[in-house]
Amino acid sequence: MTTTTARELQDSTFDVAKVRADFPILAREVNGKPLVYLDNGASSQMPRSVIDRLNRYHSNEHANVHRGVHTLSEQASAEYEAVRLKVQRFINAKEEREIVFVRGATEGVNLVMHGFGRLFIKEGDEILVSAMEHHANIVPWQMLCQEKGCVLKVIPMNDAGELLIDDYRELLTPKTRLVALTHVSNALGTINPVKEMVAMAHAAGAVVLVDGAQAVPHMKVDVQDLDADFYVFSGHKMCGPTGSGILYGKAALLEKMQPFMGGGDMILSVTFEKTTYNEIPFKFEAGTPSIAPMIGLGAAIDYLEGLGMDRIASHEHALLTYAAARLAELPGVRIVGTAKDKAAVISFVIEGVHPHDVGTILDSEGIAVRAGHHCAQPVMIRMGVPATTRASFAFYNTKAEVDALIEGIKTVQRIFG
Repeated sequence: MTTTTARELQDSTFDVAKVRADFPILAREVNGKPLVYLDNGASSQMPRSVIDRLNRYHSNEHANVHRGVHTLSEQASAEYEAVRLKVQRFINAKEEREIVFVRGATEGVNLVMHGFGRLFIKEGDEILVSAMEHHANIVPWQMLCQEKGCVLKVIPMNDAGELLIDDYRELLTPKTRLVALTHVSNALGTINPVKEMVAMAHAAGAVVLVDGAQAVPHMKVDVQDLDADFYVFSGHKMCGPTGSGILYGKAALLEKMQPFMGGGDMILSVTFEKTTYNEIPFKFEAGTPSIAPMIGLGAAIDYLEGLGMDRIASHEHALLTYAAARLAELPGVRIVGTAKDKAAVISFVIEGVHPHDVGTILDSEGIAVRAGHHCAQPVMIRMGVPATTRASFAFYNTKAEVDALIEGIKTVQRIFG
């Protein structure tokens, strides 16, 4: 059986109509039209199971964690910590201690910058980032370079939006301390060869942080297989609530790092003379955490695992292939980012029409897309465009919604024709 046939077989068992019924928001109308939600790269929708789990927590279980000896606090603490085990299993981390709860991928990157970078990266050291990074994986490293006098270097990419691996190999030197790399580009959809790039960085003695915000919702991620030192992602892009996110870090590295923030729960003891920090991962979780969002993230993981990440990837790959073919039929439309290995993200430009106008007209048709630079301005500069319109798909999207997008684009072209 060929891979393609296997994918088709898997996809045929994916009942998207049944899946869509799990998402109340997909039944609503926008501007008098059925909602077509194609902005999943910014934030995905929540299934009823996650919404119900949040309601149950707020209605019956709310209490602070790790503090009280009363029943509610102990129950909330148990539910909260159970999520850590789910995340460990979900990304195949080696130890529960390697899962740090954060508010999102951005906070995870900043935690590594402060906790690792400020301690171990010195003047003259080099940090590599790729040309397709989201601002959240650029700005913290620029801040560190300004503070420490280290050097930021950029791994270039070609016109298709693929990183140039030979150039990357040459950029790696004994001075390279850290490589910050996105797993999947939010602006182009490119899936980078992370495992290969991590191995190359390790051979040069560098540590690697992978931004997995656009990868974890769409494919099976195994951090032990990738061998990444740090891996970050956000809950709200994977059917969970905002305010939830994960920093995975190898235990040996986390133990060496300094805390990101000081406060309650990240300590073992405090006197006015000295503070002894808690063990990992609690050393990095100061103050009252995002309890409800993290419990919601646990429900989202249950939901995604119930569907199966392989089946999700297969369905989304079919949508990507179909959407790319339909867009190619339209004169005056150009896809930006044509890498061979892509996730279900399509950025495009329409000749003579600004993406903001495209987004506004599509919205009038009930179609939600992202228009702008996608918090990735260097990507826009490299691809020679000021902005793009981006349709980013999830497993609950359909080919009929791709058709609606195509008709919406035709409407845009008629208005600006």
